[in-house]
Amino acid sequence: MVDDLIVARNPDPDSTLPYLVRIPLGPAGVVVKAKEPWPRTAKVYCHRAEEWPADAEIVERHPVRSCSRRGPAIDLVLARARENRSQLVITRARGREVIFWQSPRTTKQARPGVHLPTARAHGQVLDILVDSGEKYPYAFGSQQATTRRQRLSAGDYAVELDGDVVAAVERKTLEDLAGSLLSGKLTYALAELTALPRAAVVVEDRYSRLFKLPHSPGARVAEALAEAQARFPSVPVAFCETRPLAQEWTYRWLGACLAELGAARATEAVEGSFALGRPVPARPATSAEIRAWARSHGIDVNDRGRIPADLLRRFQQSAG
Repeated sequence: MVDDLIVARNPDPDSTLPYLVRIPLGPAGVVVKAKEPWPRTAKVYCHRAEEWPADAEIVERHPVRSCSRRGPAIDLVLARARENRSQLVITRARGREVIFWQSPRTTKQARPGVHLPTARAHGQVLDILVDSGEKYPYAFGSQQATTRRQRLSAGDYAVELDGDVVAAVERKTLEDLAGSLLSGKLTYALAELTALPRAAVVVEDRYSRLFKLPHSPGARVAEALAEAQARFPSVPVAFCETRPLAQEWTYRWLGACLAELGAARATEAVEGSFALGRPVPARPATSAEIRAWARSHGIDVNDRGRIPADLLRRFQQSAG
């Protein structure tokens, strides 16, 4: 058995993992199927292979300085100056073995060093609808929100206002984004999202990684993304570096949409009542309703901050 790290083409044409990697550990070595030949930009998902093929098409071969097993991890050090240290972490998820291949660089990128806030989104606990087709949905465990699974006509996560879905977010991994752009599937998804008052696409990665995808030409993907954004300007695309940050962005954005659209509906209702000469509702008025009353009477008032005491008094006298 050679003491080199060997990377070969996966002979299985139906596999989504294009490489075979043989790690020189133990008498027979450890053979895995991998998405990439080395974890340069992100953790590489791997799956254990049955055996090393006798006629393997070798694409890379690297001398190994050390390779040792430590608990669930295999520490691998290559005999080269750069990109020489990595680790394969063997764990279990949903009852099956999964392997993640990482390097010091990808580990640092996976933990960008930020502490996510726990404050409510615009002062409210969100009730977020999660599309029943989402295989690995956001749990929003760190956010003040509840979730409900149901089939959504557009997007993966949404919020309702008065029983109507008013804002939705379509979640994408970078690979899924590239594939749906090149196949044209994203165009149909964006067209469905434009039917909602607010919609967005969130990507669990950085924009720069579009140009580092191993099986998709970066310029072509970037061009398709630019065309999609130009064609559907009302649906922004947000790149959020990691999955936890994408989840946080989704939570904050849905909260902002709900607050904005709720205030707009309240303003329209109050302005409609004033136009028809109807009295102000007997319930306690919101700041949006008071500002709408002020504008209908030609009174200048800021859209932010507290309602001035004299304006509140005039409103109450008018309502009385």
